[in-house]
Order: sequence, then structure tokens, then C-alpha cells
Amino acid sequence: MRTRVKICCIASRAEADLAIRFGTDAIGLVGAMPSGPGPIDDATIASIAAAAPPPVATFLLTSETSAAAIAGHVEATGVSTVQIVSHIDPDQSERLARLLPVTRRVQVIHVEGPEALDLIPAYADHVHAFLLDSGRPGLSVPELGGTGRAHDWSVSAEFVRNSPHPVFLAGGLNPDNAGEAIRTVRPYGLDLCTGVRTHGNLDTDKLSAFMAAVRMADTDSG
Repeated sequence: MRTRVKICCIASRAEADLAIRFGTDAIGLVGAMPSGPGPIDDATIASIAAAAPPPVATFLLTSETSAAAIAGHVEATGVSTVQIVSHIDPDQSERLARLLPVTRRVQVIHVEGPEALDLIPAYADHVHAFLLDSGRPGLSVPELGGTGRAHDWSVSAEFVRNSPHPVFLAGGLNPDNAGEAIRTVRPYGLDLCTGVRTHGNLDTDKLSAFMAAVRMADTDSG
């Protein structure tokens, strides 16, 4: 199976075009966050999402935690997919599925330990996919992504084996460890922000190296 790639923290239509030219399957558009890199305003998100050609998926990263607020954020930006970066109340996840029956819904799970596995049944009935990241949502200023830090991939691999849905892997990925991540975790896709950037900007050499590493790992796995 081909490993999908999502390039996150896209800041402009030029960055989106560059990521798409290098073969990304999805682009991540970061809304307002308590911390971390890459937030842009909703008007810019909407402009980038409207210009993205199919079949490239447009992911809105939202820190909203209620179903109504998340649905409103999606409607304001016109994206195809919403990435919910907080561990929201499962009742809100259920309600969101009713409010956004067409929009693809991806629940982020922050892997701080094996207890992440316990969240699978809490959300599985209401989402289309999971994304495993390395945030620390319990901090006084929550970390909800973009940490550039890897987590315990053995937990992630167990999550993939137990999940009824596709699983994206994020957190500290770069061209040097992409192959190891694919071989160890066997995710549906890889998601990264800082690992293909230099001084905050997308780096063509890093993008090229990352995509080549993914293709090589897929070939070796096949």
C-alpha cells in the first residue's frame, strides 16, 4: 500500500502549489492555536482550499472543541477535511458527525503513553481517520501539534493494529526517519510540518528527499 503524505503548516497558495508539485496527497492549513507554528487566518485558509486541485485533500486544523464551533470553522473555510487537534468530548464528536456528514473528520490523538490506545473506542464511531501526534494537551499552554518531536512509535504501531480506521503518523518526521517510521508503524500516511522547512519556509531539497524516502520505503515494504 502506498503511504500517503500530508504537508502541514501551509502558509500561502505558493507553498500549497509547491507541496502539490512534489506529490503531496494533502495539505494542512492551521487555524488559530494556543501554541505552535503555522497558524494563518481563515480567509487565507479559504483561499488556499478553494484553489487546491482534486484529488488533493485540504485539512483544516482547528483547536475548537465544541461541535458547533468546529462545524462553523469548517463552513467558514470550505475545506474538505477537518483535523480536530484537541481530545474533545466524545459526545461532541458524535454531534459533529451529524453536523458535518459530508466533511471528512480526523481526530488527533496525542501519544503521551500507552493510554492513547484507550481513546480508539471513544472516537472510532464518529470519525473517518486518526492522526497520532506528539502534543501535550494538558500543559498550561497546550501543545496541540507542530512540536518537531517524535513520540513512542511502538505505541503508534499498536494503535495502527487496533484502529478500525486509517491512521496518519505525525511528530518529528523528516527525510532521515521517514523510512523507519513507515517500517515501524505501518501508517496509512505521514504528516509533517517542520521536517521539510528551513527557517520556517518550505525547502525544495527537503521536500524532494522526504518524498524519495517515502517511495523507497514503500518499494522495500512491497
